Amino acid sequence: MPNRQKTDSVITPELLRIFKIFGLVSIGLVLILSFFNTRRANNTGEDQTFKMMASDRLYFLNVRSLSYEREVRKDAQMTLFRHDKRKKTTNEPSIDLVILMNSLKDEAYIYLEPVNLDWPIRIKAENGPEITLENGNRETHLANAKVLENFLRNEEGLYLFHTDKWVLFWNEPEELSYLNTVFDDYQELVN
Repeated sequence: MPNRQKTDSVITPELLRIFKIFGLVSIGLVLILSFFNTRRANNTGEDQTFKMMASDRLYFLNVRSLSYEREVRKDAQMTLFRHDKRKKTTNEPSIDLVILMNSLKDEAYIYLEPVNLDWPIRIKAENGPEITLENGNRETHLANAKVLENFLRNEEGLYLFHTDKWVLFWNEPEELSYLNTVFDDYQELVN
């Protein structure tokens, strides 16, 4: 009996050709889309410095905010987050870092909150010039926070001017750790 070719074969040459076409199109589509980032171009003209994405806000609220004390300010329609590990002094001058979250505008701000002292705040690094920090709007506080962050990243001792003398502050390893955490959390929230 002659050998007959099976006619009920599932994978035919036409089906192989279709698999090749769909495979190449899929790979091409993945390569083309890989050149585009998830963030879109900002063509609105709005300042994106303080904007937070929904995913970053949810991550902060569900995971990172567990390390913070939360204060809801209904009058300002904002939520304030102060880190649990901050030094809670009653009579020593210091500066607390506070993350302000404005859920209505999807914005987050960092605020320098003076403890037992008033504005303007005069600070200096161990081997650096004296700097005066002024109270102001959100841009002013962000600029002041960046100045303090640079001092902390360089591991310089910081001094506050209070009652006619320079007082060392933010010098303990636990304080430096929590401050770096606050700076990192804020950067992750707005970037």
